[in-house]
Amino acid sequence: MSAPGSALPAPSVGVIGGGFWGVALALAASRTGAEVLLYSRREQPRIKGGPRIVRDHAEVARARLLVIAVPSNAARTALRSLGDHMDGSHLVIHGVRGLEGEALKTVSDLVREETPARRVGALGGPVQEDELREGRPSAMVCGSRFPEVHAAVTAAFQSEALRVYTTPDLQGLEWASALVGCLAVGVGFAEQAGAGPGLLAALISRAVDSAARIAAAAGAEERTMLGLGGYGDLLASIRLESRPEVVLGKALARGRTLDEAVAEARLRVEAIPLIPRVVAFAKARKVDAGVFEALETILKGGAPRAVLDRMFAA
Repeated sequence: MSAPGSALPAPSVGVIGGGFWGVALALAASRTGAEVLLYSRREQPRIKGGPRIVRDHAEVARARLLVIAVPSNAARTALRSLGDHMDGSHLVIHGVRGLEGEALKTVSDLVREETPARRVGALGGPVQEDELREGRPSAMVCGSRFPEVHAAVTAAFQSEALRVYTTPDLQGLEWASALVGCLAVGVGFAEQAGAGPGLLAALISRAVDSAARIAAAAGAEERTMLGLGGYGDLLASIRLESRPEVVLGKALARGRTLDEAVAEARLRVEAIPLIPRVVAFAKARKVDAGVFEALETILKGGAPRAVLDRMFAA
C-alpha cells in the first residue's frame, strides 16, 4: 500500500527493530528480492545494500507485511507508536521469544490491543540470528490462523537457504518459542556441567513434556510444543553453541555471575525474566513446573551437581 499522496511503490516488508535479530530478518527478506525497509534508531554499518534504513514509523508502515523484532518489554511501546500509521490491511508478524509482564501476554495479543491489525502471526523454530544474517541453511516456523499471513511470510522469507513451515496454532508457537528459550538455558548448563548424550536426551524429553503441559494450560495445543517450533527448536540447541540462551547456561555452569553470563550471551535473553513468571503461572494452575523451578535455581547461581539432580528428578 502507498502512503496517501505518494506515487512510490509500496515496499514488500517493513522490519521494526534495529538490533541483531531485526537486522538478520531484514537481510533474509532482502535475499528473496523483497524491497525491505528497516526501522532503526541506530546506525547500521553491518548493512551494505539490501534493506533501506528509515527513522519514521509512517515510512516503515507503507509495507503491507510488518515484522516486529524488538524485545518483549519494548513491544507494546513500539506497537503503540506504529499503530497510528496502520490500518486493517496490514499483516503483522513478530519474532519475539518473550511474553509480556506477569500476565504473560503474547506479542500477538499486544498487536491486537495497540494496532488496528487483526491478521497477525509469529515466527519461531530453530533458525538463529547468525544463520539468517549470513544466509546459511536453516528452517523457521510461521504461526497464524490466516492463510494470507502464511503466504506473505513464505514469499518474503523462503529461499534456497531458508525453509518456512507453517502452523495455524499461533498461541502454541508463541508459547513454544518462549518456553524453549528458557529450556535452552538448561541445555547449555547441563552440557557444561558434564551431562552426556543420554542424560541430555532424558532432560530434553522431560523438559518438552513439562513445557507442553504448561502451554496447554495457557490455551495452546500440546502437539505444537512437540513439533519443529518446540521439540525441534530445543533439539537444535544441542548443536547451536552460539545460541544466546545456551551461552548463558554454559557460563552459569562455569560459575559466572548472571551479569557476566548475560555479557557473554551478547543478545538479550528473554528467558531471564520469564522463567520465574512461568513457575508462578504453572503453580497457580497446579501444573508441574519442576524443570522450570530448576531453571530458576540456575539463574540464582545453584551448584551444577545439585541443579542437575533437581532437573532430572523433576
